[in-house]
Amino acid sequence: MSTTVRIATRKSPLALWQAEHVAERLQALEPGLQAELVKLTTQGDKILDQALSKVGGKDLFVKEIEMALLDGRAEVAVHSLKDVPTDLPAGLSIRAFPPREDPRDALVSLKGYTMADLPKGAKVGTSSLRRAAQLLRRRPDVQIVPIRGNVQTRLRKLEEEGMDATLLAYAGLLRLEMADVATEVLDPSVSLPAIGQGILAVETKDEDEATNRRVSALDDAGARAAALMERAFLRKLQGGCQVPIAGHATVDGDRIQMRGLVAALDGSLVYEDEAAGPVGDAVALGTALADRLLAAGANRILDALKAEAGGPQA
Repeated sequence: MSTTVRIATRKSPLALWQAEHVAERLQALEPGLQAELVKLTTQGDKILDQALSKVGGKDLFVKEIEMALLDGRAEVAVHSLKDVPTDLPAGLSIRAFPPREDPRDALVSLKGYTMADLPKGAKVGTSSLRRAAQLLRRRPDVQIVPIRGNVQTRLRKLEEEGMDATLLAYAGLLRLEMADVATEVLDPSVSLPAIGQGILAVETKDEDEATNRRVSALDDAGARAAALMERAFLRKLQGGCQVPIAGHATVDGDRIQMRGLVAALDGSLVYEDEAAGPVGDAVALGTALADRLLAAGANRILDALKAEAGGPQA
């Protein structure tokens, strides 16, 4: 087995932290292993003036990273799982899901606002349809301001544009040692997380048996079960950045449970439900949860949004 592993990653501070974290975990298991980061720029990093929902969004943050695996520039790729489409390129697999970080959303306000005391008509920055829909569900008076970029860029825009607050993944703030900027960490009952939020995806080539053995040691059973259930739910709904879909699974011993949600863009209509069962049935449970939401009427939201975006209907 080679004594060097090349890890493909985006160049953002959070992406580099994630890649370095995986490198350190691998080196702890295999002293003497050398890790090289292959730093790449993705389409999602280049397009900062449009919402991902307007430019497709399906693989904007992973395509270039996966190409580095396929063409041999890297043996390992590290992603935020929520950026990874449910269908992977032929020959690639997510080999490990390391332990999950806190998956909740965080409200960040330089003015010190919490969700409860946001003023009427508050300007909240987010380009996440999921976050916007759930916020508008409770506060239809709020003005949603599109905002994209890495954590540092969003915080700068928050100040420059005089917004009252923004919504960010708490996991990213924790990993960057910036948790203190969060004014409030939102309970999932207020803002249900994105599919896979807080989970890293460590991807490899199927044929690279040596790397697969090396990377599989990083896999966490709980994170894997949650990831499989949440992604099965998303796959059945055929959802992407164009649709406000949320889902959060938790594991307790040999049981797993998940809450899933599909919402209209303005939060005026929301379908949500829960499923629970044996961990070994995670995929089937996630699919069944999606089926129940579709049968309840969520298909009408999905079909309307996908038709508007030009995508396949549910």
